Amino acid sequence: MLIKEIRGKYPNIATDCYIAENATIVGDVTIGQSCSVWFNAVIRGDVNSIVIGNKVNIQDGAIIHCTYEKHPTVIGNNVSIGHNAMVHGCVVHDNVLIGMGAIVMDDCVIHSNTIIAAGAVVTQHTVVEPGSIYAGVPAKKVKDIGASDFAGEIERIANNYVMYSGWFKEADQEK
Repeated sequence: MLIKEIRGKYPNIATDCYIAENATIVGDVTIGQSCSVWFNAVIRGDVNSIVIGNKVNIQDGAIIHCTYEKHPTVIGNNVSIGHNAMVHGCVVHDNVLIGMGAIVMDDCVIHSNTIIAAGAVVTQHTVVEPGSIYAGVPAKKVKDIGASDFAGEIERIANNYVMYSGWFKEADQEK
């Protein structure tokens, strides 16, 4: 893993997190408890701050960045950021699933209890309604979460990633 200070700012990572060997975390980054940062993920707090809550998983190849002198990135609790997703200069509230390959652009607000579908592009300045599923390019609301089969998915995936990270931490201790 590459954990690096930039411009006098060093990442602050809770001690119970799992960070994959080739993940990169640099600069003004704070990561809460029970989080996991997976293979080839990049969290780059070089131009602004990135604050990540508790029980967040940043899956393989995901990129978290921010916007110089404009938009930090703030991610709440119980959030899953799918493989190869990009989250840039935005606010993601609690209990959110950002699907594989999705892009969330500058100055967006993703409210709680929301799913951003795989491959969706949430364009700049979009405010995503709480309790909804957004999909497409550009992303638009496609349904309410309460009315779908996806209501338990956000919690299930976040809990699974805590379990998966336990497997990897255990394997590391056995070495």
